Amino acid sequence: MLTAKQLRQKYLDFFKGKNHAIIPSAPLVPENDPTTLFTGSGMQPMIAYLMGENHPLGKRIADSQKSFRSGDIEDVGDNRHTTFFEMLGNWSLGDYFKQEQISWMFEFLTKEIGLDPKNLYVTAFRGDESLNIPRDDESVSIWKKIFKGVGIEALDVDLAEKNGMQDGRIFYYPVEKNWWSRAGVPANMPIGEPGGPDSEMFWDFGAGRGIHENSDWKDEPCHVNCDCGRFMEIGNNVFMEYLKTENGFEFLKQKNVDFGGGLERILAALNNNPDIFLTDIFEKAKVEIEKLSGKKYEDNKEAFRVILDHLRAAMFLIGDGVFPGNKDQGYFVRRLIRRAVRFAHKLGVQNNFCGDVAKIFISDYKSEYANLETDQEKIVAELLKEENKFRETLEKGLRIFDKAIATTWDDLDKPWDENMQTWDARKLTGKLVFDLYSTYGFPKELIIEEANKRNIVISNKALEEFQEEVKRHQDLSRTASEGKFKGGLADHSEKTTQFHTIAHLMLAGLRKVLGENVHQKGSNINGERIRFDFSHPDKMTEEQKKAVEDFVNEAIESKTEVVMEEMSPEEAKNAGAEGEFGHKYGDLVKVYSIGNYSKEICGGPHIKNTSEIKERFRIKKEESSSSGVRRIKAVVE
Repeated sequence: MLTAKQLRQKYLDFFKGKNHAIIPSAPLVPENDPTTLFTGSGMQPMIAYLMGENHPLGKRIADSQKSFRSGDIEDVGDNRHTTFFEMLGNWSLGDYFKQEQISWMFEFLTKEIGLDPKNLYVTAFRGDESLNIPRDDESVSIWKKIFKGVGIEALDVDLAEKNGMQDGRIFYYPVEKNWWSRAGVPANMPIGEPGGPDSEMFWDFGAGRGIHENSDWKDEPCHVNCDCGRFMEIGNNVFMEYLKTENGFEFLKQKNVDFGGGLERILAALNNNPDIFLTDIFEKAKVEIEKLSGKKYEDNKEAFRVILDHLRAAMFLIGDGVFPGNKDQGYFVRRLIRRAVRFAHKLGVQNNFCGDVAKIFISDYKSEYANLETDQEKIVAELLKEENKFRETLEKGLRIFDKAIATTWDDLDKPWDENMQTWDARKLTGKLVFDLYSTYGFPKELIIEEANKRNIVISNKALEEFQEEVKRHQDLSRTASEGKFKGGLADHSEKTTQFHTIAHLMLAGLRKVLGENVHQKGSNINGERIRFDFSHPDKMTEEQKKAVEDFVNEAIESKTEVVMEEMSPEEAKNAGAEGEFGHKYGDLVKVYSIGNYSKEICGGPHIKNTSEIKERFRIKKEESSSSGVRRIKAVVE
């Protein structure tokens, strides 16, 4: 079987042979996409080019993109979910379309890496009259001819979710399954968001593999999109040609292809085993955890999978500058580390171990992501610090737990009977269980375990209350997140584009007033305001804020042209362009200059002249964001 390193290289070499420029992975924290906390797909860093801006390296691009999806944290533990993954990607930015993309992917999967086409199944868009978008019969026709070319009669069928496989190989599904945009289904897409129908590819591990015989699935119709475990999606060909407008969906000015294939999942298909944790990516780290715990992976799969995934993800996030904290991206790094420690505790690991596991991953990935080796000391130190902090929190949580139990005991009308099978739990409520979970990091399983040690069985009612609290918390978090990250540069509206250009001027002003230690650490820009994070240790004075305001407003009033030039990263650095130079850039970058005010590497979009801004810039708030990072909220009015 191919290793992850070999598969990644074969993919990039294959598309290089198809005249694609190979670019490095973008960071896990989006630079010009405030709609989300993390880079969760290969598409996100490409959004400006999918919308029509010219890419400095041309119309054919390929890469392996680091990706992180925070919403999958609680799903990790089965054989296929991870929070961090690599997305193999190729793009046509107004160049080739369905015929070439489908043919090339079939060629890569079956000829280049040797997957048996008999185990490949595909899906296509069913069409939606309410959107005025037709069924994707073109993709189906292309797939049928390709399968026929290797001796496979590919029957296309509909309504597989109701009627099962029906001897089909190509299946039509609705927008919920075969549509792709960053916001999900069309109903959730904001105005100005691009998207389109897709054709997904699945690997059949065969009846008897995965979890499809589980009681939750045994009575359901078998089909490729049922998530039962028999089939696994390994790649998605998105035909991004639509833009959501106030009048419905219209065509983008160019037809794009956006392919995303999970590196880990394709490896699982090559291994013909649905457990992605049995690929070479996790092997050395898995052996280390077995040594530390004295337990075997086969007997403790959930705990091993959580530890392996979460520490790999935390390592990459810290390597991209995200440290454990209580809000935004830092919250998820903290959560990953603490969840890994909890599951290690379950395996009997008592000593600090996160750094040892991270070093193994760093060694395996350093040839592709050189910053991991450069920053190894910092990564290991942050893991150790958070691990120690969490162990202290666990001890405090146990004291709270024992105090709650003691209080409950005193309130009982009769002494505890060890023969009782249930516990009244008048004070040990689902709310208390949730507080231990949310505040002190106790998983439900650990709370039950600690209760059992004290001869207490938590009632089903308390556990139901706990689940209700978890769901309520998740709903509140999701609502807050949607409100916080709604809109942004993706809409390419006039006002948002103005704010984006102003952000360049503001950064230049901050560097002039505060010093060259200032660099951008994140932004959230929409049509109403700028939220901008930057490196600086101290609170800004009123005089400093006014000096930055004056700098920006002077640039606005100067009616200066915004000029874009393409050059190598080295040339950009020598020209004094602002940007964190290193592994993140390709052979060419775009440098935007605003007279003598600002020169910065960026992917756009920008206004043509500062005269387009008719109002005055003002800083409304300046505050701490995290250690060594400040945050500005600014408007024009």
